[in-house]
Amino acid sequence: MLTITTWNVNGIRAREPDVLTWIDRHRPDVLCLQEVKASPDQVPAALSNLEQYWCYWHGHKGYSGVALHLARSTFPTRPVFAHPEFDHETRIVTATAGNLVFASVYVPNGGKDFPAKTRFLNAMADFVRQVHAEGKSLILVGDLNVAREERDVHPTLRRPQQIGQTPNERSQLEHIIGEGLVDLSRQFHPDTDQLFTWWAPWRNMRARNIGWRLDYVLCSAALAQRASSCEAFPEFGASDHCPVHAVFDMPAPDVSPEPPSEQPPPSPATEAAKEGQLKLF
Repeated sequence: MLTITTWNVNGIRAREPDVLTWIDRHRPDVLCLQEVKASPDQVPAALSNLEQYWCYWHGHKGYSGVALHLARSTFPTRPVFAHPEFDHETRIVTATAGNLVFASVYVPNGGKDFPAKTRFLNAMADFVRQVHAEGKSLILVGDLNVAREERDVHPTLRRPQQIGQTPNERSQLEHIIGEGLVDLSRQFHPDTDQLFTWWAPWRNMRARNIGWRLDYVLCSAALAQRASSCEAFPEFGASDHCPVHAVFDMPAPDVSPEPPSEQPPPSPATEAAKEGQLKLF
């Protein structure tokens, strides 16, 4: 069995107790966090030094940021962490273990720079296509900041021209999924209209379940056939997003240690990201 959790924590320093509770309760093999809002040296020690995980933090003070952690018991060989060329504002980190690629993604909201969001979504489709072209499987998770369908927004909040609901953004998300991915929440809940994962932090919206579905577990079609569940946990935590947890009836990939090889020069995007990058533990 392989389990993976994705969660936009909306500030890792404020969410330290919640994240530790989640790990203790669910023991995910893969933990993906978004909007950590902290540079690596600001991550609470209890989280940055998780001994049971290969940890990777990628963020800047007070804005954006992602993290990706793989359990050492499941992945005894250190995975290969990387940032695709289109990484923008520390918004994506990947980990490759054998022929399986994980990606923790925080898509720009688009309110301040909509063209940047469009470019990021277009690049994500190219990224998915490239991973599959290399013969690898992909589990891409995170806050994609697009409600896929009209029913992924509460009826009282539906506004077709609002960022996150526009036809163009939805078309781009469908393009990404169309590159051989499956939306696991929809696979297991095809007829449910209230799979919301984000709620505005006012007017008791969360308790009333008046929200949006913005957080996804997308995976290669072959992996989707081996998935056994994908559930949101709206009752958990103090973030404005809730965790989404998926379970696969499959073992972790067999990863044999490889001899070190000469690395190519870092890309400009990688160099720019180093300021917010934390080395592995």
